[in-house]
Amino acid sequence: MLADSSIKTKSIDPFILSLVKNIGDKRALLDDIETIKTNEEFINIVCKEEGREFYIENEFHKAKRFRKLHVEIAEFSNNLKILHCVFFPDPFFNIPIFGLDLVKTKNVVSAAIVDLSPVSKSNILVDEILDNVKKDGFTMKREIPEWGNIFSKNVFFASLMNTNEQNYFYNIVDQYLTILVDLNKDLKPDLNTNSINERIYFQRNYCKQQMKNEKTSLVLLKYFDKQWVERYIKEILFDF
Repeated sequence: MLADSSIKTKSIDPFILSLVKNIGDKRALLDDIETIKTNEEFINIVCKEEGREFYIENEFHKAKRFRKLHVEIAEFSNNLKILHCVFFPDPFFNIPIFGLDLVKTKNVVSAAIVDLSPVSKSNILVDEILDNVKKDGFTMKREIPEWGNIFSKNVFFASLMNTNEQNYFYNIVDQYLTILVDLNKDLKPDLNTNSINERIYFQRNYCKQQMKNEKTSLVLLKYFDKQWVERYIKEILFDF
């Protein structure tokens, strides 16, 4: 049975909703989508206490050629809004990792990043395709942090200063997702042991490096204890 491909969210932010809908539409194009059952503790996390209101929503699916399709939407203190999405491929397939993160504070998108990150050293074809995606029209592109050596040379990272830049970013995300879906079509597994081990290593390293991003834990530690935050990051966000 096909899992519901729509993404349900409490968010009313129009830009985040547009990205979420696009993610859901592209996800629906993948084969054999199924919902992944996970710890109920981490599905919908809500606090209505005055002054520290927040909610975190998580959706988990898998599909043919993808071990985990994760979308997280969060809002803290009616101010900080976050969209996080990672599509992790099955290590039997040489498919890049789709990653998207968006941080919006006081209606300003301070950080918007999207990439198709490599899972092997042979990423030339993907790089050539991504080279053709137009990435102009932004006034404040940002530098990749030191831990970001996991990203491709076509990773896009910027602050979005106005509606036009949000639209440009939406188009880049749309193209990256389309490229991912097209790469996935009819792809046969690569069962070479060395290749599989390489892809496993790349995914583990991707998760390891992402956990070095201290900004994630700093936000969560304002609302949760350290033990909970460590579990959430290791079990939900980057669990390979």
